[in-house]
Amino acid sequence: MTGLSSWHIGEGFQHLTDTISQYFKQMLHAFSEGPIYTTYVHLPRVNSLIPSHIASNPKIFPYFKDAIGALDGTHI
Repeated sequence: MTGLSSWHIGEGFQHLTDTISQYFKQMLHAFSEGPIYTTYVHLPRVNSLIPSHIASNPKIFPYFKDAIGALDGTHI
């Protein structure tokens, strides 16, 4: 169900779009705060270097070489 709209997901599971949105919000909150977030999310330090598996990969490094950080999951 990756990349589909809530309408498509609701259609697939035979539920209203409002129901899909409600449960999506609940899951989003569960993963973005509390014990799951503090256990599994590790933010990089301000002065940390680009990881070697990114810096040495010519396919993905060009997308990160000028990045100065991330804001809401978007690299800037």
